Amino acid sequence: MHVLSLRVDLRIEDASSLKAKRSVVQSIVRTLDGWKAVAVSEVDALELWQRAVLGIAIVGGTPGHVEDVAESVERYIWSAAGVEVLSIEQSWADTSEWERV
Repeated sequence: MHVLSLRVDLRIEDASSLKAKRSVVQSIVRTLDGWKAVAVSEVDALELWQRAVLGIAIVGGTPGHVEDVAESVERYIWSAAGVEVLSIEQSWADTSEWERV
């Protein structure tokens, strides 16, 4: 099993309230939540109107598949309306020591 996490820092350009920000963020979250092997949540900057930080986990059987999904996720986020991508950080989880139950 291979697990890649992404930390995506966004600026919501036209958000003038938390409600406006959450509308944009929820649209991104709903779309990505529908993708196979992808889980996403807003994880930081929750009370800031024009900032959002998303945590995204991608799980797959091969590193190549996980990387392909990550590239698709990143392309979608870069093309999302109303957001400016400030940074995307990737981190692989070391699953070699996970116990089997």
